[in-house]
Amino acid sequence: MKNTIRVTSVLDAAKSYEYVDEKPIQGGVKDVYFSPDRDYVVAFYRNPLDEGQKERIMRIVSTYLQSIQNGNASEYFLNEIFRWPYDIVEKNKLTGIVVPIYSQKFFFAKGYVGSDNIQGEDKVGKWYTAPMFRNQQYPLRLDQSELGDWLSYFQIAINISRGVKKLHQMGLAHSDLSYNNILVDPVTKSACIIDIDGLVVPKLFPPEVIGTADFIAPEVLKTKHLKLQDPERHLPNQKTDLHALAVLIYMYLLRRHPLRGGKIWDLDSEKDEILSMGEKAMFIEHPNDSTNYVKADHLRKWDAFWGDPQKIPYTVAGPYISDLFRKTFVDGLHDPIRRPTANEWETALLKTVDLIQPCHNSTCTEKWYVFDNTSNPKCPFCGTPHQGTLPILDLYFRFDDEVWKPENHRLMVYHNQYLFKWHVSRKVIRNENLTMQDKMPVGYFTFYQGKWVLVNQSLSGMKDITEQKEIPTGSMVELTDGKKILLSAEEGGRLIYVTMANQ
Repeated sequence: MKNTIRVTSVLDAAKSYEYVDEKPIQGGVKDVYFSPDRDYVVAFYRNPLDEGQKERIMRIVSTYLQSIQNGNASEYFLNEIFRWPYDIVEKNKLTGIVVPIYSQKFFFAKGYVGSDNIQGEDKVGKWYTAPMFRNQQYPLRLDQSELGDWLSYFQIAINISRGVKKLHQMGLAHSDLSYNNILVDPVTKSACIIDIDGLVVPKLFPPEVIGTADFIAPEVLKTKHLKLQDPERHLPNQKTDLHALAVLIYMYLLRRHPLRGGKIWDLDSEKDEILSMGEKAMFIEHPNDSTNYVKADHLRKWDAFWGDPQKIPYTVAGPYISDLFRKTFVDGLHDPIRRPTANEWETALLKTVDLIQPCHNSTCTEKWYVFDNTSNPKCPFCGTPHQGTLPILDLYFRFDDEVWKPENHRLMVYHNQYLFKWHVSRKVIRNENLTMQDKMPVGYFTFYQGKWVLVNQSLSGMKDITEQKEIPTGSMVELTDGKKILLSAEEGGRLIYVTMANQ
């Protein structure tokens, strides 16, 4: 029988928690023990905390937890996006936090195809940002069934962006965003931010770490030699979170690091690391400066495809995300104020999902790609051309009674794709606050008898403006070049303009 230890809550003496007294999982600063039924963990700091550290944790498990619980979409954030500590315990002068255990989907079911087995281990993001683990020639690759497809990583990035947005709305900074502190599951398109007991409370609780290599903002590395009290010293904050967020999104979508190129700044590897990621940091796909471009002949064979921007440039992520990559890694790399916010990333990612097309090659590992705005699109990953005509729907909003203006939002059509309320009306915002009713499709697109059609499932007031015909619920309208369709006559309702590509 397993030996269990009971500890009492610091916040409420009437509460207690049990954990199994066996060899703990060791993190960077904590030892983690499972509860007997494995529905929570008790994580003890290995060293005693000072009063400031204790106060920080106290606020995280009380004030900030209550803020999420009382806010919008609390279930989404606490059950999906965060593993937020909810109590504090003490034992032998050591402080521990009680944290809900994460879902089984964040543990590997099959592990490696090879001699090493990681079955049951955490799905930390690093497994999915290194191309070698998905390369069929690599001896220790991940099982294909656990890799998901390219579309999976857009939803993962959306979830991470929403988590960072929520922290920043609360006035907090994570300070150590990295693939080590985010669990992902490409199969269910899920992401979960962990290790948030070190959150930075600006002007109250400073950061205790400068971050994880690969994700530390250049200004932090550049000034890390200065004393903490030096006004020129840069410490982790919300702006450094935004650098790390952009790096994460770049690595999930493109499976390489945006700053690790071919330039060597110093023969001393440690000095070179500080320079290349700090003062001299430069985007490996800088549009006007080739200094740090990747040298393809230096890449390992496992990384040759994804590691070479000439083969898969950042622009394959589409116009909205490409623009934010430029703003982060060109404009904002050494000017933190110019970095896009988490909300901007969420918006760009959601708009890009509407540009995604399925690849017509059934053996394509990525399955999806972003429409490249050409007349003859093809998958950038396997080179397969799009087959057949392709309807492009541009969304317009009513500026006044007689004028419609473009939304800079486009919906690409594919067979059996759904139309949702957030496409129909400007009043429905696609975010974490959507109700189940809002998430129900209101129409769908299909290729029927050699024609592309939109089937109206539940919209009243849909009208074919070109033909001046109503489109009643349960009927369909053909999508033809130049067709204008009013999706809703209500305030905020949109109009779509159809362009037929690949004819």
